[in-house]
Amino acid sequence: MGHRMAGMAAFMLAIGAAGVSAQQMDMSKKMDMSKMTSADMMKMMTGWPKASRDAAEFMTKKYGPPAAMSEDQIIWGKTGPWKRTAIYRVEVPHEFPAHHTDVMQQWIDYKVPTDMFHELADYDGSVVVERTSGEMSARCDLEAANFLALNLADEIVRGKRSVSQARKMYGEQIMKMKAMQPAPYTEKLMFSAMMKTNDPDKPLMK
Repeated sequence: MGHRMAGMAAFMLAIGAAGVSAQQMDMSKKMDMSKMTSADMMKMMTGWPKASRDAAEFMTKKYGPPAAMSEDQIIWGKTGPWKRTAIYRVEVPHEFPAHHTDVMQQWIDYKVPTDMFHELADYDGSVVVERTSGEMSARCDLEAANFLALNLADEIVRGKRSVSQARKMYGEQIMKMKAMQPAPYTEKLMFSAMMKTNDPDKPLMK
């Protein structure tokens, strides 16, 4: 029992360092990353789809080993511009701008005015806005596509581009990227980080 509790504590510390809640990981399938080797990680991903394995390999090569891993997802904490990154075993089909599967979700601190929520939903269903925590994330199969999705989401919020213009620009940038042509929107976040983005709302009862 003591060994089990120690393992649980180590896993909870890893998740906390990554800024991830217990609800975002399957705690019944926990792993202690402090004791996991690269071989262990690859063995655990044997049954994962190629898109997920490719995303995990990319993240590991660029940012180093993850903070936590279960049989169904892998978590990185603060890496580069990202507040956290999750790669999922389960693929979610997505047809915009062409068929692919969403397997990698990446978060930033970003405050979206509530009257812009529907605009972002119309723009891309894989851009997720969380009002209470003050976060915005993008889900795709590539970090470059997540950069692109959030850069255009920012332009919609700031009134620089309409939803239809952003969707058109998204497709153009993806085509350029695949053709190995300059596609700056896919290379990095093109807006400044925000502070104090959370919105705890107001109580109904005192």
